[in-house]
Amino acid sequence: MKRRTFVKQLGSAASLAMIGSAGLTGFAPKKQKHITILHTNDTHSHIDPFGPNHNRNPNKGGVARRAALIQNIRQENTNTLLLDAGDIFQGTPYFNFYGGELEFKLMSKLQYDVATLGNHDFDNGIEGFYKQLPHANFDFVSANYDFTNTVLDTHIKPYKIMVKDGIKIGIFGLGIELEGLVNKKHYKETKYLDPIAITQDITRELKEEQQCDLIICLSHLGYYYKRHPETVSDLNLAKATKDIDLIIGGHTHTFLPKPTIVKNVADKNMLVNQVGCYGLYLGRVDFYFDEFNQKTSKETTILVG
Repeated sequence: MKRRTFVKQLGSAASLAMIGSAGLTGFAPKKQKHITILHTNDTHSHIDPFGPNHNRNPNKGGVARRAALIQNIRQENTNTLLLDAGDIFQGTPYFNFYGGELEFKLMSKLQYDVATLGNHDFDNGIEGFYKQLPHANFDFVSANYDFTNTVLDTHIKPYKIMVKDGIKIGIFGLGIELEGLVNKKHYKETKYLDPIAITQDITRELKEEQQCDLIICLSHLGYYYKRHPETVSDLNLAKATKDIDLIIGGHTHTFLPKPTIVKNVADKNMLVNQVGCYGLYLGRVDFYFDEFNQKTSKETTILVG
């Protein structure tokens, strides 16, 4: 669905809802609060669009096109967050030459708010990632990587809380098991902690102690593994936990035309989404809240190629 069509339909639906409500109560409803979440994953150093003769993605992708989309959406709704689910590094000569500096500088220009780490973000070693952090004007979160005794200790927080239009949004990160996937010398003393156990603790803190109205997980665990269904994945995480509103995934390069709805451990709906790879698509999820900061509805992600 194209963005213009979506916005037009959304406007019509909102108008009908207002008319119906006014007819029943005699009073105009209070204005809803609207939070837009934009997200990417596994961009893998793809700065330029694919060429016109590419066999699968001709003229698609590119940071410049993404920047234009983001700018337009922010003009629609100033209460917009831009997030990334990891594997920012590795995939084109830009990374080989600049070591991640260009990627972080461009993400900063696009005004990303929060990102998590993928396994390829360790490809220049933990010191290589640390070296590029001054170029990142946004925060990294990871709750299940213990960076004690590494250069990233204190630089990567478990979660970040942001407030938009009075809505308190908690964002935490999860990373995949590095052992067997990344050379030990690259991640050094980084310890991998069980994502499900960590999530149960983090969501309890964000929901009960921090009183967050919206909780988002930036996950680089992978969507699902058919050959190894017991492996921790976004779908398994969603089923085993509660209080997450949206899992933004990465690692498996899964393209979802719309979010997967999963029943969590409390039998409530949780959204899981992932938008492929290489910056070909920009994910979008819109949440709506009433005057008491209670979620009233959400809209399906828009994906733009």
